[in-house]
Amino acid sequence: MTGFGSAQAENGGFAVSAEVRCVNNRHLKVSVRCPDSWSAKEHEIEKLVRQSIARGTVNVSLRVQAIGIRGESLINETLLTAYWKQLRAISESLSASPPSMGELLSLPGVAVDETGAGLSDEDWKLVEQAVAKALATVQEFRSREGGEMRDEMLSLVRDLRQCRQDILERAPLVITAYRDKIRERVTQLLSGTGSTVSDQDLIREVSLFADKCDITEELARLQSHLGQFEDSLNAHPSAGRKLDFLCQELNREVNTIGSKSNDVAITHRVVDAKAVVEKLREIVQNVE
Repeated sequence: MTGFGSAQAENGGFAVSAEVRCVNNRHLKVSVRCPDSWSAKEHEIEKLVRQSIARGTVNVSLRVQAIGIRGESLINETLLTAYWKQLRAISESLSASPPSMGELLSLPGVAVDETGAGLSDEDWKLVEQAVAKALATVQEFRSREGGEMRDEMLSLVRDLRQCRQDILERAPLVITAYRDKIRERVTQLLSGTGSTVSDQDLIREVSLFADKCDITEELARLQSHLGQFEDSLNAHPSAGRKLDFLCQELNREVNTIGSKSNDVAITHRVVDAKAVVEKLREIVQNVE
């Protein structure tokens, strides 16, 4: 499911803005963009996401703005002075030009970024707070979308139940129609020969046909899978992977019914059922 959330948290040192964007994916993939000095915490940020989201491609973006005294202290003057004294002494001994200010500022640790050298425990709590708020907003967004998807899937399940009911009612008529058809055909073939077909032979032939076309078990399993599907839609937490498996089973049973069908009306309903199952599968791919 898709979702977007943003939040901000701040203390006396800096303000953290967190944005979380989520798009559909069968698996969970988390991408974190944050200041370089926080790269060691990317794994912790990903753990926060995994505690809230199970499926989808999630992009987390953190922006930081220094405030107060912390925002003003962007140059380590002590370290800069130490670099300058050492490099000037070396330059004089080598009769070389001393380094420029730009070159000094590029030395490690001189120019401190706006987030400081790293995250203290207090700073990390601030980041957790911002990310958690953004994730909560994403979940609200996804819950609304999930409710709409659930209603749509329930409607499709009702359509599939109707297809099953139509096939269930039609199946006995297929045997009766085959019996009458084969009796009529044999009677026509034997007309004028003085021979007749016995009821026993007719019963044996119809029984073989009925056994070959029997879809009782498939219809029973289809009914069971539909019940499990509805139960899973109401499950907490969400059962996206179970729904995905049930869609495969629904498709299997519908295909088997179609392969056993020797009736145009049943074949038409099978085609309708397969279209419904395919719609369910498309939606389930986005369910957490």
